[in-house]
Amino acid sequence: MREKILERLKITQLTPMQEATVEAARQNDVVVLSPTGSGKTLAFLLPVAERLQPEAAGVQALVLAPTRELALQIEQVLRQMALGYKVDCFYGGHALYEEKRSLASPSAVLIGTPGRLAAHLREGYLMPSALHTLVLDEFDKALELGFQEDMAFILRQLPQVSRRILTSATPMAEIPTFTGLKKPVTINYLRDETSAPDITVKKVLVEKNDKPGTLYRLLCQLGNQPTLVFCNQRDTVDEVSTYLQRKKLAHGIFHGKLEQPDRERVLLKFRNGTHHLLISTDLAARGLDIPEIENVVHYQLPDAQTFVHRNGRTARMQAQGTAYVLLHSQEQPAFLPAQLKTEPLPAHVSSPPPSFWDTVYISAGKKDKISKGDVAGWLLQKGGLEKTDLGRIEIQDNASFAAINRQKLAQALKLLQQEKLKGKKVKVERAM
Repeated sequence: MREKILERLKITQLTPMQEATVEAARQNDVVVLSPTGSGKTLAFLLPVAERLQPEAAGVQALVLAPTRELALQIEQVLRQMALGYKVDCFYGGHALYEEKRSLASPSAVLIGTPGRLAAHLREGYLMPSALHTLVLDEFDKALELGFQEDMAFILRQLPQVSRRILTSATPMAEIPTFTGLKKPVTINYLRDETSAPDITVKKVLVEKNDKPGTLYRLLCQLGNQPTLVFCNQRDTVDEVSTYLQRKKLAHGIFHGKLEQPDRERVLLKFRNGTHHLLISTDLAARGLDIPEIENVVHYQLPDAQTFVHRNGRTARMQAQGTAYVLLHSQEQPAFLPAQLKTEPLPAHVSSPPPSFWDTVYISAGKKDKISKGDVAGWLLQKGGLEKTDLGRIEIQDNASFAAINRQKLAQALKLLQQEKLKGKKVKVERAM
């Protein structure tokens, strides 16, 4: 089974951390400590897959994640594994009724945020009698976000669970007793050099006390390399965004004040290359699967631990990356090396050109039995596009999104307006 799963995920072999986790979870509860981006999701999903029983009815495995985005990404990986079991993902921000209806025929694996899963347990819609495997992903982050009460309630309802897996990118001084861990094996790769990200840290000196202008010049120099800019507060994200809009530098923003659909749309556009630049709070510092980020920029410095988590957004899975720190001339945080290389900025810059890609929205998804192949074929055959004009496609429950050549977007939309997708009339437009 493992070989087929890795083939579907296009992975040739597991990392030592993943191998150790899978092996330990066959006999014991496990605590996995490993850096951001080191592959913890697959490390715990493989043991979950091994323990699923085809003949069993009801939810067999429960995965708790601290954020909606992380829950959705775990669901995506699990679906790519194609185990043949029903999978559901529950989280706040949308109505409960569809989730309640789905629980009438429960999934084998249920992923969700603590608040939403606790609500289903309290109302009696989630019946845990068949549940044997529990995963607490980014456990310390969940506690930091204030989910201790919900998590304690959930775990009190699961005395029959026989395997528990906790993951974290931060060492935990003390694990609460409500987790119910029994003689756990700890897999600690936080200090392992083979799993440490290969990151070069450089400083960028703020000139003339003009931090927005300095950031803009740096971003122009980086061009269209995928880049994530971190700010400490939501208001600062908005201020930086307003400045870059005036400079006509395309970007997305990401923070907790955005509505959930807007957050998902921003990440989708960043993944598919419509935006090469994302301005965010530390909400994006952990738990988000955003591949191929080349640069992290610290517009504002956090504490030492968050600095490490931010940098973990780049150099994922043995790749290389660069972290830039914007500093005033006399600024020297204790956790930064004293002799950081300074990144010189050009005197004259211009905004990089728009991305090759733009994103199209289609009002049909998984619940309409729509696949990536259906969307690709429709766009190529009916939208007048070549294969090279078509990029990443993502299918959600009620909608689909595809990256297409920006120069051909208007003509494709015109051709597609009267065309049906698998016999269904759909709305198709540029994703906003």
